[in-house]
Amino acid sequence: MNSVRQEGKDKIIFVTKEDHETPSSAELVEEDPNDPYEEQGLILPSGEINWNCPCLGGMASGPCGTEFKEAFSCFHYSKEEVKGSDCLEQFRTMQECLQRYPELYPKEDDAPSSQTSEESASAAPSDPAAGSEKDSDSTHPNTESSAES
Repeated sequence: MNSVRQEGKDKIIFVTKEDHETPSSAELVEEDPNDPYEEQGLILPSGEINWNCPCLGGMASGPCGTEFKEAFSCFHYSKEEVKGSDCLEQFRTMQECLQRYPELYPKEDDAPSSQTSEESASAAPSDPAAGSEKDSDSTHPNTESSAES
């Protein structure tokens, strides 16, 4: 016998092994394509961009939302041979905006890494020549991934 409990907006259903022995009688309801709250993905059935898509990571809102929308729209609708090559000005404007808010939009170099600097130092070989013995091509410096392998 299953047990049902409501916690806020969530319904929690506990089932037993016996509940799973019989086939489910649940009926799936087709999603309403016109439901504005239904997740539709990046491109809506109408072909328009879904600015509420979680895949955009909130970039469409915030202090640079307008600049992001203009650049992304230009790229999405671009008909150029090299897609988006006609959107350089919009992307430059967006980049300038992002640089004005480094605390909200950190550069990849500034983003916190999974290793601390102390861990990185201990992962690197103490003798620079020791790392090049591993690699036959000494023209490429050691990276973290090659130091770990």
